[in-house]
Parts: sequence; C-alpha cells; structure tokens
Amino acid sequence: MKDLMTTAQSRRAMRRWGAPGIVMFAAAVALAAPSEALAAKQPRQIAEAVAQREAGEPIMAIVSIKSQQVTFYDAEGWILRAPVSTGTTGRETPAGVFAVVEKDKDHHSSMYDDAWMPNMQRITWNGIALHGGPLPGYAASHGCVRMPFNFAEGLFDKTNIGMRVIISPMDAAPVDFSHPSLFVPSKEAIAAAPARADKLSAQAEESIQAADEAKKAATAAAKDAQSLPASLRKLEQQKARADAENAYADKLVANAKTDQAKAKADELKQKAAAKATDAATQLDAAKAAAQPKRDAVAATKDAAKAAAAKKAEAVKAATDAKLAMEPVSVYISRSTQKLYVRRNTHKPAPDGGGEVFDTSIEVPVTIRNPDQPLGTHIFTAMAKNDTGLRWSVVTIDEGDSAKDALDRITIPQEVWDRIGPTALPRSSIIISDEPLSAETNYRTEFVAVLSNHPQGGFITRKPTAPPVEMASDDGWGNGGAFGGNGFFFFGQRDPNPQPVNPRRRAGQYQYYQPAQPMQRSLW
Repeated sequence: MKDLMTTAQSRRAMRRWGAPGIVMFAAAVALAAPSEALAAKQPRQIAEAVAQREAGEPIMAIVSIKSQQVTFYDAEGWILRAPVSTGTTGRETPAGVFAVVEKDKDHHSSMYDDAWMPNMQRITWNGIALHGGPLPGYAASHGCVRMPFNFAEGLFDKTNIGMRVIISPMDAAPVDFSHPSLFVPSKEAIAAAPARADKLSAQAEESIQAADEAKKAATAAAKDAQSLPASLRKLEQQKARADAENAYADKLVANAKTDQAKAKADELKQKAAAKATDAATQLDAAKAAAQPKRDAVAATKDAAKAAAAKKAEAVKAATDAKLAMEPVSVYISRSTQKLYVRRNTHKPAPDGGGEVFDTSIEVPVTIRNPDQPLGTHIFTAMAKNDTGLRWSVVTIDEGDSAKDALDRITIPQEVWDRIGPTALPRSSIIISDEPLSAETNYRTEFVAVLSNHPQGGFITRKPTAPPVEMASDDGWGNGGAFGGNGFFFFGQRDPNPQPVNPRRRAGQYQYYQPAQPMQRSLW
C-alpha cells in the first residue's frame, strides 16, 4: 500500500513539473545517493562540550585517534571536550604518552612556510603539538592535533607546562584505581617541606659562598707560589756553576808545579769556595722560604676541594627539597628495565625553549616475567583524600591489567622513600613496554610512543639533536644556586617540517601546501 501511494505521488509530481521537472527530479535523486553514501563513510563529528560545573586546573588531556576527539580532565572528571583532526595516512599522530613542554599563543612554524598554529601547546620538540586549526571531520593534519580555533584559544590559558597529554589509538578514559605500590604521601613531610626547602636553600647559599672563598684562597696561594719553581731553578743553576768552578779550582791547586802557580790556584780556590758557599746558602734560604708557600698551596687546594664537595652535597639537598614541592613523574620501562624520575624545575631552558626538567634519578628496576607484555598504563594522582592521594589509571595498550602490571614490578625502596612522602596531586607513574623515545631530554617530562601503531607524523621529522652537556664549574649554574642560567647548557634542537599555512579569507581559513618546505633551523 505504501509503495502504491509513493508511486501515485511521484506521478502527480511529474504531471505538475512537466518534462523539465522530471529531469531535475531525477538529477536530485542521483546526487542525493552519493552524498548519503559519502556521509555514511565519514566519522561522526564530535560536538564541543563543557561540563556543567566549575572546572579546576586541567590535569590531563586524552586524544582518541579512533573517535577524533580530545577530552580534558580535572581532579573531578572531564571538563572540556572537542573534535580534533589528527595526522593523515603517512603522517599519523603517534599514539603514546606526552606532556606539554612549551606554549606559544601565536606560533608560526619556521619549517613549513611560516605555517600558523595559533594557541600552540607543544608536546615534542621535533614538532608535534596541540593547536587551533581547520577540522574537516577526519584525520588530516601532518602529525599535530588540530583543535577548533575558538576551543584552542579558550583552553590556552587554562593549561600549564607539564600537563599530561595521552594520545590513544582507541577511546580511553581515566578510571579510579588504588594499589599499595602507589605513592602514599606523609602529611607531616608535606607540611614540613617549605621550611625544609628554605633551610636547605640557605645552607646551600652559605656553602656556595664558602666554596667560592676557598677557591679564591687557593687561587691566591697558587699565584703567590707561581714564581717559586723558576726562582729555585735559577738558584740551583747558580749553585751548580759555583760548585763546578770550585771543583776546577781544586784541580788547579793539585796540578800546580811552581810556587807562583800554587799561589794563584789557592787564590782562585778561595774565591770559588766562597761563591759556592754563598750559592748554597741562598738556595737553602729560598727553599726554606718557599716551603710555607708550598704548604699553603696544598692546604688551600685541599680546603677548596672539601668546600666544593660540601657545596655539591648542600646544593643537591636543597635541590631535592625544592623539587619535593613539585609533582613527580615516574616512568618504568619493560624494554630497558629501568625506572626514570622527572620533576619540573621551572627554570627556563638556556637555549630559550621551554623549561628544564630534573633528570637526576635513573635506576634499574626488577620486572617479573620480563618477556611478557605489561601494556601501557598511566596512573595519575588526581587529588588528595583521607588516605593520601586519590588515583586514576588510563590504559592505552594491550598487556596485563593495570593491577597485574604493578604487581609484577619491584620498585627500589630507596627511590620511593626519596620521592613518595611528599608526592602531590598531578604526580604520575607510567608503566610501559616501550623505551623512552629519543625525544625525551632535559626539556621534556616523558615522551614514549607505542611501537605497534603508525608513527608517520613522528618519524618523518628529524629527532631533536641530542643535548651536549656543558656544566658550569660549580655544577649548579653560573649565577649560584638559585640564580643565573642554572643547571646545564645543551645543544640546540634540530626539528623538522610541520603543518601547512592558513590564510584567512572572508572569515574562512584556507590551507595551502608549498611545493618545497622551507628549511630553517628551528621548528
């Protein structure tokens, strides 16, 4: 009956439209079919969303490559959600674990014809970032994560350096989690941390000043004694010549045949003997005078070494005390069977890019059945609670369950004793089968990519140049413990091309691809 009614309606339409109308109707039907088929192939466009509550500081962002969306979480749950466009085929956005390492409100790529990347939040130094960009509804970038322009702008001031960014091949979300191996901080240790940091900082400054003074004293003593070797050598040479003349006079006396010759030889002998005696006296006096200076050089050198060692110890203690008031991140790799610790010093990198992360802890770790996959699990301290910290876990790669993965790992107790008592919200523990990427360096927290997923947008870029360490002589920085450049100087990065350049026209952003990327020194 329904088919008959449809046929009748179509016939009435043909009579009403006439011959031209029939043609137009057929054309419309023909065009509609492919459009509907094309729409069916496109992924469902995720709508932007904001949680209907007061949002806290974003702790993590999770990008789903499958769903082409990003979700930001604070301590209580999700707060922002938006569609994204990740890397296209051949330039896929790498799945893995990252953190924000630099922010630039109006960033322009120096590797891809001044490509505009507004509200850029970099997660690797070789050119992967979150930024505003056009969203066609599917993966289309050169490896970055494009977000809606307005969304990226509104987000920019809400995030901080070090915020966790998780890029998952599938949909993923944090789940509440607890385990005895996770940090259990001490309220007493946390309360005492500021005063302890201030005390140790003052001690470090005193030790630095004492070491500087000891070094100056050693330098002055060495300078005072600098002329001694040359003076003593000159006197030794004079004595040697006098002794030689005295020996020659002895031979003349022994060989004299006449009274006149003997008298002349005796006179020469007396003069030579007196000269030799005088040279020996001068040499002995110079040696006696030089000994206190030599003793001073040795003593001040030893004192300078002791002061430098004390300074290094005091600076290390002050550094640890200061870092204890920062969230701590731990990475455990089944591939390397090592445990790595990162904490942000909030010191600007000496080459002007991002901030310096402390990398002083790297130790072996024991993993039971090391040939069996662990998976990749990101445990995050979301907030404080009655027992210490409330944790969540995000799993982005197959392997053991999060609990079983933690159960297989024996963590060195001395490391936990050092960093656990003052662990704060936003601290994290990452367990993965993967090694740390070569992109992990002094200006990053952790960069780890899943090797069993495409990394086209990552591996097509040159890796960041490995850092060249050039420590200052005090091991802390040219400006002292808490000033100057601080920490170390490193070589510059050498990253690679990035997205294409948008040009705004009549309210629309149009991207174009230059024939050849412009090669410049920085991304």
